[in-house]
Amino acid sequence: SRSPTKPKKNLLRVKQSPLTYVSMGRLHSKGKGISASALPYKRSPPSWLKTTSQDVDESICKFAKKGLTPSQIGVILRDSHGIPQVKSVTGNKILRILKAHGLAPEIPEDLYHLIKKAVAIRKHLERNRKDKDSKFRLILVESRIHRLARYYKKTKKLPPVWKYESTTASTLVA
Repeated sequence: SRSPTKPKKNLLRVKQSPLTYVSMGRLHSKGKGISASALPYKRSPPSWLKTTSQDVDESICKFAKKGLTPSQIGVILRDSHGIPQVKSVTGNKILRILKAHGLAPEIPEDLYHLIKKAVAIRKHLERNRKDKDSKFRLILVESRIHRLARYYKKTKKLPPVWKYESTTASTLVA
């Protein structure tokens, strides 16, 4: 039996290790993944890298003129040219370099891909009118587009009169 002098302990206490990392949930799904790329602690370029800052700038501009997005350029530089981090070599990120040369995309990349996804879902819905799940997913994607557009207007990355319209969206991603 229990002595009356001892107070009851909280039975709902959750044991957490010091390494437990509580991450924020995703917007329109139940995922709470914590996968992320690990950036090197040292911010200087690696000693084995012999490419100069000007060479990297030129290759970034060359790829942008071919029509590649900043993330595609980064993947090519990493995988084919052995440049792990453009910022450590040049001091600037890929998008800043593109803006300096006037080659930056007019719509930010993440917004562009969301619009592309919405156009694809809408095209699918034209063929399959009864697909209720796709209709629901389209609503979620378009709400993300409106959220992101509001943020980009506030940070002046999009003009204040820019508006997403489903009728003209296919021309934006063509």
